Amino acid sequence: MTPRLDGPLKVAGRAKYGLDNNFPGMAFGYVVLSTIANGEIEAMDVTAAKSAPGVLGVYSPFDPLDLRPTSTPLMGDTWVPLQDREVAYYGQPIGFVVAETFEQARDASMLIEVSYHERPALTSLEDGLATAEDAPPGRDGSPPALEVLAPGVESFEDALAASPVVVEATYRTAAQNHAAMEPHSAVAVPEGDGVTVYTGNQGSTLMAGELAGALALEPSAVHVLNPFVGGAFGGKGRTSIPAFLAAAAARALGRPVKAALAREQVFTATANRPATVQKMTLGADAHGTLIALRHDSWSSTPMDRSFIEPTSHGTSREWYATQNLAISQKMVPLNIPPTTFMRAPGEAPGSFALESAIDELAVALDMDPIELRLRNNSAAPPGKDLQWSSKHLDECFRIGAQRFGWAHRSPNGHTDGDWLVGLGTATAMFPALRFPATVQVTFRADDTAVVGTGGADPGTGLLTVLALVGAESLDIAPERVTPLLGDSALPPGGLSGGSTATASAGTAIMIAATNLIDELLAVAAAPGAPFEGTEVSYADGRVLADGKSMTFGEVLRAVHRPSISATGSSAPGEELTKHSFSSFGAQFVEVRVHRLTREARVSRMLGVFDAGRIINEKAARSQLMGGMIWGVSAALHEGLEVEAGGRLANADFASYLLPVNADIPDVDVHFVEYPDTLHNDLGAKGIGEIGTVGMAAAVANAIHNATGIRVRHLPIQIEDLLD
Repeated sequence: MTPRLDGPLKVAGRAKYGLDNNFPGMAFGYVVLSTIANGEIEAMDVTAAKSAPGVLGVYSPFDPLDLRPTSTPLMGDTWVPLQDREVAYYGQPIGFVVAETFEQARDASMLIEVSYHERPALTSLEDGLATAEDAPPGRDGSPPALEVLAPGVESFEDALAASPVVVEATYRTAAQNHAAMEPHSAVAVPEGDGVTVYTGNQGSTLMAGELAGALALEPSAVHVLNPFVGGAFGGKGRTSIPAFLAAAAARALGRPVKAALAREQVFTATANRPATVQKMTLGADAHGTLIALRHDSWSSTPMDRSFIEPTSHGTSREWYATQNLAISQKMVPLNIPPTTFMRAPGEAPGSFALESAIDELAVALDMDPIELRLRNNSAAPPGKDLQWSSKHLDECFRIGAQRFGWAHRSPNGHTDGDWLVGLGTATAMFPALRFPATVQVTFRADDTAVVGTGGADPGTGLLTVLALVGAESLDIAPERVTPLLGDSALPPGGLSGGSTATASAGTAIMIAATNLIDELLAVAAAPGAPFEGTEVSYADGRVLADGKSMTFGEVLRAVHRPSISATGSSAPGEELTKHSFSSFGAQFVEVRVHRLTREARVSRMLGVFDAGRIINEKAARSQLMGGMIWGVSAALHEGLEVEAGGRLANADFASYLLPVNADIPDVDVHFVEYPDTLHNDLGAKGIGEIGTVGMAAAVANAIHNATGIRVRHLPIQIEDLLD
């Protein structure tokens, strides 16, 4: 197991995050937020704020910074603050105060008086269900609703009517915040006609493009740096509000500007996971073979309809070999903060509904839940001819059941003193994806190598993966490789999201290394070089020919070159026309519910995962454990509460509940390792997000096993478990 290269820096406090950068003459910005959920700003009296001590500038829709709407091919349109007077949610950024100190900017912001023309706000998903709209097409172009019917079946209703056993239920999941330790922030430094921005994000190249568009600059004039990111989970996939405002203010004032959101502001001035309502209908024969599966989903979305949670399309469309399938996805526009990707978007909340319903079907059939899942194991997504490139989910369940002691599970749980104890399980799946990525690999004359790309490591361990894959591809020791990330001046490395980074960057490294070795051999055999005119080869970091060998550094020194470099690019291609790709897993949970207090506690967890080749087992185990803990958090802790007026009632770490060490006593992770070279040459598939998939359902299923109470909403609370 390889230790994380950034570990010593982080635990010693020497890792420099965006907000840690300080410059002479630096000013500080503070974001002003709306206090209504729907309406128009009629006026903003900033007289007192402008005359407050230390204030350098007060910006608003009436006196905006020089910003404009922007978009990128990958992310589409991105909302830019202070461009109009419309207010669509409580806590929307509507102003920016810059002063000599943070305290001066914060205090001055409180002197601004805002008057609104307020309109009625719709903030409840339940109230909006009656006016739900069809969701837009999926990213793959799929329609919001589709059916797959067996030959001779006229309608889904006919298939359901022919099912001897039917289970139907509605499930609900709460909105969540990414709650990254590092708040969204930026330090912007004007440089000539351009700007350098230090900010935590999931892809420096993407951020540079968005900022360049908003500032009307050439992309080369914007330099974005993010060598360390204090958590992201999808919440830093777009340019943050502080980055837009700090960059524009720095150019307007001609001096560096630092801006950071307060913790409470992170809950509204960024974006959250949407709340969902999901109706499941399952029909099966007496032996448990699925005849019909219907999954109808509703997702909250902000009024700009910028993002919905694809719960039905992300799960039921692909997971089981049902004979008849019907799925639909609708959205409910609300006056709520933006929604966006969050760890396993679609799959995490969608699996709660699907895997809870599968458990309910197992109970109705009096069948073991694992047996039911294996009986309906799919060789390909229903309605598609493209089989899974590699799938060992059955092995995950067999190994997990043996390691977890599933054979001793009672259909009605068991007792341990005052505790009711139950076991639950669930399937986990997350699509295996790749983004386009380019990597530069360099040989140096000191016999070291550099691997660099503009991607990001928001705590995932990608920095270490670059070193490991670079060392393997160059046939040298990992300690001789220096990995570089988080700099838009490096080749574009794609987005650190969708569990794509290792497969995307790793494949590009392999291509770049091949190109670099070819370049080295050409240099070594060139006129005047040590191997002039000979047939040369490469192994173990050395150039070889006719019994003679030299390290690549010795070759470079001999030809008086400090370094040579080559790039490699990788992107998804024709493999998408031949196979379907996914990571797979089996989740196991033991839950204890107190007989009197009804407190629910997770006492054991095991995840067994089939995710292709594992590059760094230590980091991979950590990623999956983190995802599993996230699933427990969704099941028993997390949930944003929106008041009727649109204000978030628990927008802080005191009342937005998250698990702590005492909530997570025992976590185990096991790998079923089958490299998937049909997906990419490296053989790796995603691990960052699958860990959270299925966990909430496994917890709910374990609670039912322990208590006989079926809870169909998240988070599960003590009140739900009262007799």
